[in-house]
Amino acid sequence: MNYLTNAGSLILDFIFGALVTLFVLRLLAEAFRADFNNPICQFLYRFTNPVLRPVRKVLPSVRRVNTGALLAVFLLECVKWLLIVAMAGIMPNVVGLVVVGLGETLDFFLLTWVVLVFVWSLLSMLSTDRYHPVARLVTSLAEPLVRPLRGRMTLGGLDFSPTVVILGLILGRMLIAAPIKDWGVAMMMGGF
Repeated sequence: MNYLTNAGSLILDFIFGALVTLFVLRLLAEAFRADFNNPICQFLYRFTNPVLRPVRKVLPSVRRVNTGALLAVFLLECVKWLLIVAMAGIMPNVVGLVVVGLGETLDFFLLTWVVLVFVWSLLSMLSTDRYHPVARLVTSLAEPLVRPLRGRMTLGGLDFSPTVVILGLILGRMLIAAPIKDWGVAMMMGGF
């Protein structure tokens, strides 16, 4: 890739990353029943509803998972990769594009949880306002991941359960999401 293609892919990563973040947070807020009165949740719902309302008529939620938001994340990741590959002048293999989209979707969810658990543990160490909208949202999204290990990983009064969860999420990115993405990229570029 040349310098212009690298710059273009950086811009695409930023734009699509921002959009994907909104849909991922919407999906997680619904799945973990974040407080709807939170202004951040209201922003997420207001911004994503124009896309998700028509999709919801066709794809209903499964349990508490908004399948429309999941589909939107997957399609955004596929379109991002399609544009990146098109900027390089390569015609992608459709199956490879789908596999890359799946890998990117999984990777983005795992990365989002890494950031949420890290911010949650940082906020718990600092004396912050527990009723701040960001703190309430981060707590409602990160705490369910840490709760099963809470109190079991203590050493000297310190709870290392967030560290173990973050380590597990990073290993998931390295051992599951990255091979799926690499396999998809190889398929997309013509190799196998």
